[in-house]
Amino acid sequence: MPVDRAAAGPVAENPLDVLVPRLVHFAAVARTEHVTRAAEELGVPQPTLSRSMARLEAELGVPLLVRTGRGVRLTRQGRTLLAAVGPVLDRLGEACEEIQGEVSAARGKVAFGFLHTMGPEAVPGLLRAFRADHPGIRFSLVQDSAVSMLARMRAGELDLCLTSPLPDDPDLAVRALGRQRLYLVVPADHRLADRGRVRLAEAAGEEFVCMEPGYGLRRIADALCAEAGFVPRVAFEGEEAETLRGLVAAGLGVALLPAPEAVRPGTVQLAVTEPRAYRTIGLAWPRERPETVPVKLFREFVVGRTGRLLGRS
Repeated sequence: MPVDRAAAGPVAENPLDVLVPRLVHFAAVARTEHVTRAAEELGVPQPTLSRSMARLEAELGVPLLVRTGRGVRLTRQGRTLLAAVGPVLDRLGEACEEIQGEVSAARGKVAFGFLHTMGPEAVPGLLRAFRADHPGIRFSLVQDSAVSMLARMRAGELDLCLTSPLPDDPDLAVRALGRQRLYLVVPADHRLADRGRVRLAEAAGEEFVCMEPGYGLRRIADALCAEAGFVPRVAFEGEEAETLRGLVAAGLGVALLPAPEAVRPGTVQLAVTEPRAYRTIGLAWPRERPETVPVKLFREFVVGRTGRLLGRS
């Protein structure tokens, strides 16, 4: 049954709405031991501050301040209250400064997610170039699967992320930055190792080492194998491309991976001629979420490097 608020009478005022401003006033008076100086610091008229202190004492039912000539000193009850209130107000002030700092163009913070395979080379170069012009902006870096990063971005934990394949989500804005070729990586003594180029169907009978489900590279590899007419027999699953290369070098399978910074000893990279094996890397960010200045600066910087981010493709 709906409540008749008018009949129920006025809604009780939250005591904190009244108490918190008075505690701020009290802390300023306690720190300066002078009502006039505290009023100047707070930017309020002295009579207003005096009334605030009188009402606080009346509400608590104890004296908090004793006048000493032109100044004041705390009573025992006042010292007890300050010991409880002071650290809380200090922490609130620090939190406000931290929050304001995170949106400052000069000293803000960006939460940036990216694929594991982008970590060794592409992302460090990207950050180095950006911080040459914005040295005060800090970064919180997250490497994870595409699925996890997008979920964390929707939850507000990340501002933007480099991902592949590109998400199809109306809540996300996406900008393709470039294409990266994928290779069939085989052991150095593999039957295909001296071929240079292969059709992916030629590896249909091989055991594969793959990224775990949820990683974009796994989705792309599965799709390429399906296009080639087979379902890969997965022997090992992992979370790191370099771990997969190590498994290939140990003769435990073959893999579809992008080119590394340096070819892993014991492996050979074969260009895949059919189907065309590549992945599109893009930047994604929440479409409707307001951007801080640092996030906007970094997003525009990354988008401005479209076609140059990946180096080799």
